[in-house]
Amino acid sequence: MPAVTHRLRLGATGLIIGVDEAGRGPLAGPVVAGAVLLCKPRPSGLDDSKKLTRDRRAELEATIKRRCRWAVGVVEVDDIDRLNIFGATMAAMTLAVEALCSAIGEDPAEVLIDGNLTPAGRNAGWRWPARPIVGGDAIEPCISAASIIAKEHRDRLMRDLAAEHPHYGWERNAGYGTPEHLAALRLHGATPHHRRSFAPVAQLEMSV
Repeated sequence: MPAVTHRLRLGATGLIIGVDEAGRGPLAGPVVAGAVLLCKPRPSGLDDSKKLTRDRRAELEATIKRRCRWAVGVVEVDDIDRLNIFGATMAAMTLAVEALCSAIGEDPAEVLIDGNLTPAGRNAGWRWPARPIVGGDAIEPCISAASIIAKEHRDRLMRDLAAEHPHYGWERNAGYGTPEHLAALRLHGATPHHRRSFAPVAQLEMSV
């Protein structure tokens, strides 16, 4: 992670970290959380990653990584099936914030999280003040930045996995249950990267 010379403190209240996840819904691949501490001035054009074009997301990811402080937390399929996707998402967020705090050598005053729930009381490793914000990836710049980091990181992982398992179109569908993916799943069966706890995969395995 690059060193940052910009001011890291956001106002008198201390450090504010934004967190968002990517990959709760797919049938395959890990769930990834991004955590970002924005620099000043913050990168322009931040928005919910789903509203940005692929090229614009890539540009913003490069800017965030170059100028801000960031980290990711990745929870793989075995743990998704063991914990369930909600528990795995809470774990990924905890891993991301822990990695970022270790990198900057300081805990935040607050962590802003996209959604209506936080890992507080839901993951044993979570120890920071947290506030959920519904739609935060579109209205809080630090969460927008985290959504970009999480999505771009996960999309790269899925493109790498697609090279090993080319039948499922993961480089296009990122593991979501598209018609292409479902058809390949029926034809070729599940890979080690499929989530056995998710209904389409579980139902397929029960039928064979």
